Amino acid sequence: MHRQRGVALLVVLWACTLLAILVGGYAVLARTEGLQARYQFAQTQAHYAAEAGVMRAIYALQDPQAEQRWIPDGRRYPFAFDGAKVSISIISETGKVDLNAASPDVLQNLFRAAGMSDMDAQSLTRNIVDWRSFSYSPPGTVPNAAYANAGLDYGPRHGPFGTVEELQMVLGMNPKVYRAVASQVTLWSGRPTPDPNTAPPLALAAIPGMTPAQAQAIAASRGSGAPQQGLAAIQGVTHSIRSEATLADGTRAVLRATVRLQGIRPGALPYTVLRWQEGEGE
Repeated sequence: MHRQRGVALLVVLWACTLLAILVGGYAVLARTEGLQARYQFAQTQAHYAAEAGVMRAIYALQDPQAEQRWIPDGRRYPFAFDGAKVSISIISETGKVDLNAASPDVLQNLFRAAGMSDMDAQSLTRNIVDWRSFSYSPPGTVPNAAYANAGLDYGPRHGPFGTVEELQMVLGMNPKVYRAVASQVTLWSGRPTPDPNTAPPLALAAIPGMTPAQAQAIAASRGSGAPQQGLAAIQGVTHSIRSEATLADGTRAVLRATVRLQGIRPGALPYTVLRWQEGEGE
C-alpha cells in the first residue's frame, strides 16, 4: 500500500513538473510574441513617419513661397511627426556626377577623391567611358578580352548605364570605392559637371578647378543654415531625399527616394518616384 502511494505521489510530482514546464514555455512564447508585436508596431510607426518625411520634403521643394522652399544641398531639416523625430536631407541630382554624361576629368577627380590612385582612377574612367559608349559587335564576336581575363563572363554594355548599381560591374570598380561614390553619382543630371551649389562632398571635389579651400567654404556656408546667394531660386526637378525617423524608444527607420517633380498641373501627379530604397544601403 505504501509502495503504491509512493508511486502515485511520484506520478503527481512528475505531472506537476511537466505542467509547470508547459506553462512556463507558453509564458515565454507569449512574452516573445508580445515583444515581436511591439517591435513590428514600432518599426511600422517609424517607417510611416519616415515616409511622411519624404512627402514633407516633396512639398517643401515646391512651396509656393520661394523663400520658404527647402534647399537641396544636403543640409538637414528636422521636424516632429506623431511622436517621432524626423530628419530630412535633400540633394539635387544636378549636384551629382552623371555616369552617362560626366566628362572624363570629372570621373577621374571623383575616384581620386574616393581614395584611388591616379593610375587606377584613369583606368576605371576609361572603362566607364567604354561601358557607356555605343558600339556594335557583330554576332559571334569574342567577348571583351580584358573582362574575360578578369574572370568575368560579360563585357561592357556599350550603352548608357541603366542603374547606379550597374557601376559595380565595370572592370576596375571595387566595393570600397563603390560604397564611397554610390551616393555621389546619378543617371538623371545630364550635366558634364556637377552643380557646385548642390554637390555633395566627393562630387564637389570632382569639379575641375575646385580647390580644397573653395570646397571648404561652400560646405561651411551650408552648415551655417543660411542659403547661399541665389540658391533658393534654383528650380531643379530631380532630387534624392533621405528621411530618417526615430521614436522615443530608439526605434529607427530610414527611407531614401529619388523623385522627379512634375509641378502643380491639373490632373497630373505632382511627382514621379525614380528610385525607392529602405534602410541605409549604399
